[in-house]
Amino acid sequence: MQISRQTASMLSLCQRAGFMVSGEQAVELAVKDKRAKLIIIAQDASENTKKKFLNKSNHYNVNVVVYGSKQDLSNAVGKENKAVFAVTDNDGFAQRILQLTDPALS
Repeated sequence: MQISRQTASMLSLCQRAGFMVSGEQAVELAVKDKRAKLIIIAQDASENTKKKFLNKSNHYNVNVVVYGSKQDLSNAVGKENKAVFAVTDNDGFAQRILQLTDPALS
């Protein structure tokens, strides 16, 4: 599934505003520090990565969405080959991205 232009734009804006972290270690730290408002996991991430962050999101009560490919998500935020991302410190960005990535909320 390719990500929508709206979602890519919102992810890019979030990154430029400094409210996005990417990569397993950075996201894990943001979750543990309770800065993560939304976790985004690429659909083509490994099963271990998915399981790890789904469990963390459940334990720390953080919204999570499995969406897009590593390539599309990484391109949107200007990174290379990342499978997991977190929106930090800003509920507005997190809610809008959640709405864009979850058709049930639209």
